[in-house]
Amino acid sequence: MDRYAVVGHPISHSRSPWIHAQFAAQTAQSMQYTAMDVDPAQFEASIARFFVEGGAGLNITVPFKERACAMARKRSPAVDACGAANTLYLDAEGLLCAENTDGHGLLQDLVANHGACLAERRILLLGAGGAVRGVIPALLEHGPAHIGILNRSHDKAVQLAKHFRGEVDIKAWPAETAFAQPFDLIINGTSAGLHGDLPSIPAGVLHSQTWCYDMVYGKGETAFVQWARRAGAAKAIDGIGMLVEQAARAFSIWRGVTPQTAAIIQALRQELAAPSPGSGL
Repeated sequence: MDRYAVVGHPISHSRSPWIHAQFAAQTAQSMQYTAMDVDPAQFEASIARFFVEGGAGLNITVPFKERACAMARKRSPAVDACGAANTLYLDAEGLLCAENTDGHGLLQDLVANHGACLAERRILLLGAGGAVRGVIPALLEHGPAHIGILNRSHDKAVQLAKHFRGEVDIKAWPAETAFAQPFDLIINGTSAGLHGDLPSIPAGVLHSQTWCYDMVYGKGETAFVQWARRAGAAKAIDGIGMLVEQAARAFSIWRGVTPQTAAIIQALRQELAAPSPGSGL
């Protein structure tokens, strides 16, 4: 039986084993999928050992996505663009390959599941870590008018904006900014939600038609979703759909078959209908 796992630290909150078990049952795949909590000092050694011992594929979550990218011998265009990987596997030659399915998962949920239109929209990203890096290439493909990056460390946001500078206007905004022009979509990619906290959000970021999307998910509404509702956002969405959609993309890379996601998203949302934060894969 082929072995897969999700690697992170911490990882006890992960719903990935349950999600992939549903995918395997739905598509009649014989596979095993577990969660691995890896000491950061042992990350590279643990990944190498997993594949040497016959493992077929890994999902990578916080805080290891950039280190997973660095380990890979072959990287997809999405990984090259963002410098972060959340999916690893070996090719026919035994070389470690890296993919990033976060952008696909976010856009599939926003556009296909919720009907968002991103063309010519102003988008604000909260955070500048691996989660945000992973979704910027997919957002750029939809032709937004502007992407703003707001991060506790402004220097890190500046470096990220420089990395993606091109046809779309992309800018790192200082944390103390009071915005005169609001955004059409605000995406929270910070780790604050892991602890049930709210990232620092300046005044003037939203108007009555603004959508807010939290890449974090949890039992009950996340702190960011609660803030968005109180602030009068037109729509406030958590990361459950993104979680399932990025997992479905990884599953299709590994197994060559694409599972259906709607019923699994609905079942997971119902299961997480009461309080305690969780995030990532």
